[in-house]
Amino acid sequence: MFDFIKGNLVDLKPTYAVIETANIGYFIHISLNTYSQLSREPGSRLYIHQVIREDSHLLYGFFDVHEREIFRMLISVSGIGANTARMILSSLSPSEIEQAIFEGNVALLKGIKGIGTKTAQRLIVDLKDKVGKSAEAVEIFAVESNTLKEESLSALVMLGFPKTSVQKVLDQILQQEKELSVEEVIKKALKKL
Repeated sequence: MFDFIKGNLVDLKPTYAVIETANIGYFIHISLNTYSQLSREPGSRLYIHQVIREDSHLLYGFFDVHEREIFRMLISVSGIGANTARMILSSLSPSEIEQAIFEGNVALLKGIKGIGTKTAQRLIVDLKDKVGKSAEAVEIFAVESNTLKEESLSALVMLGFPKTSVQKVLDQILQQEKELSVEEVIKKALKKL
């Protein structure tokens, strides 16, 4: 229902944030990764995932779309709930999670509180195809200008280009030139696609 909430950051703790917008304070559960990003950034925009239960409506907030995407992949695995997914995202960065799943690193995943051997193996089996079919797909998220890349990727995919080829082209562009605007990146990518 909600894509993001933007407003004044009223309260910020390692596990939650309160954002006021239109005279309403939204209590949003966050990961440590999002907490550290919000601590450094003056803006207060969180991408939202809403969980509706019989007894509560919960909001989970993420600093960027990529982290929310990883959260949604994690909760799609049997036995992983929203709080466990948030714990995983608090223990590892989204790119570290992807790399651990892609490489089949059971030891790293089971080192997270609440994740046993069987759950770690299930995560790897269920999500390995989703996080990428090659090592290049894992390295995509190591690019520093992640938000720039995500916005460009989203725009190009919406224009109808296949995601995998767009990702490769964007990687090439962003490795050569890091100081580009979204519009410049998209224009350069359109010439190469």
